[in-house]
Amino acid sequence: RLECMQQVSNFTPSVLLLKASTCSMSHCHCSCHGDKARRRDRLILPSPVSSRVYIVDTGTDPRAPSLHKVVDSKEVKDKTGLGTPHTAHCLADGNIMISTMGDTEENAKGGFILLDGSNFSVIGKWEKAGQSTPFGYDFWYQPRHNVMISSEWGSPKAFLSGFNPQHVADGLYGRSLHVWNWTEKKVIQDIDLGMEGLIPLEIRFLHDPNATEGYVGATLSTNIFRFHKIEDGSWKADKVIDVPSKKVDGWALPDMPGLITDLLMSLDDKYLYFSNWLHGDIRQYDITDTSNPKLVGQVFVGGSIVKGGPVKVTEDSEMTEQPEPVVVKGKTIQGGPQMIQLSLDGKRLFVTTSLFSSWDKQFYPEMVKEGSALLQIDVDTEKGGLSINRDFLVDFGKLPDGPALAHEVRYPGGDCTSDIWI
Repeated sequence: RLECMQQVSNFTPSVLLLKASTCSMSHCHCSCHGDKARRRDRLILPSPVSSRVYIVDTGTDPRAPSLHKVVDSKEVKDKTGLGTPHTAHCLADGNIMISTMGDTEENAKGGFILLDGSNFSVIGKWEKAGQSTPFGYDFWYQPRHNVMISSEWGSPKAFLSGFNPQHVADGLYGRSLHVWNWTEKKVIQDIDLGMEGLIPLEIRFLHDPNATEGYVGATLSTNIFRFHKIEDGSWKADKVIDVPSKKVDGWALPDMPGLITDLLMSLDDKYLYFSNWLHGDIRQYDITDTSNPKLVGQVFVGGSIVKGGPVKVTEDSEMTEQPEPVVVKGKTIQGGPQMIQLSLDGKRLFVTTSLFSSWDKQFYPEMVKEGSALLQIDVDTEKGGLSINRDFLVDFGKLPDGPALAHEVRYPGGDCTSDIWI
């Protein structure tokens, strides 16, 4: 059974799908649980490169998904004036909301697309007229508090072709959160995270629908901020975790950030997990005290600073030696830990190694040649602790059409990063 779990049972090839999809979701919100008319039978795949949205049928034959529909970029752009879609969430009414990061010409612009949940046609923009943000990326909402908070990546003209540090100095990357009135669909507060909060990507409220707090990962600054509502009704963000950069030789810059590219919380809101794509480690924090996270688990899964590689760490405030390369079932893992997904019981953390093809080519060219991987991290849910399961590996370098760069992981029945409780 374990061997079957490690096989790619079906590959859905498409010329269109080669245009890179990012954050996907299963159609049908968790709040529709118990409604027999609703089914989780479609996978929504926004593509930031082509500005298309792919709808994949996962219900007819779950072991052989098929392409159900392509929402063409012309329909997206003509009806919304937006492009470069990213994160998808299902709404309580069954429609689908997708964040965007650009306008029709790939200039920076944060907004949201609405898809009809029955036929997947573009309804239009979600936000009121004039309510766009300077940059876009991720979002999470809490209906009981009539609030949504969105985050920022950068200008598509900057990040689509790779990462140039000069673009940060030029103001082409974001550093702010945006607080929205959920029902009025308008921005009510902007939170500037400053230089400690450069490129705030993945954002999560706690799963508890009564909670008025959550976390966001500042990718380039490699910090975790806790955002929370304060007494006067406004929102505040405080840095609660700081991952120090490492001084290095043999790399593009003299200081290497960890580069936090994904984060999630366990369903019981006990643990926070995040990945450092460049340093190569996944971290587990006990967030029982949400304002004072405690590191309880850490494991290295590849990365740029492994022993024997081209990079030498010259100064490290956390470690005394560089981590060993990771070999699982005879394969040396290229790339670093990127997207993560936790099993519903919290005991298995799955991780992929590809970030974005243009960035993969820049930072991990060997992974592009060999294909990415999906690994399993075993989790101690009692005391905390992470370890690589050496018996589990999905090698995307051995597909019929050649190596692939796998990115997002989703569960058919819902998971920690797509379901929002109402």
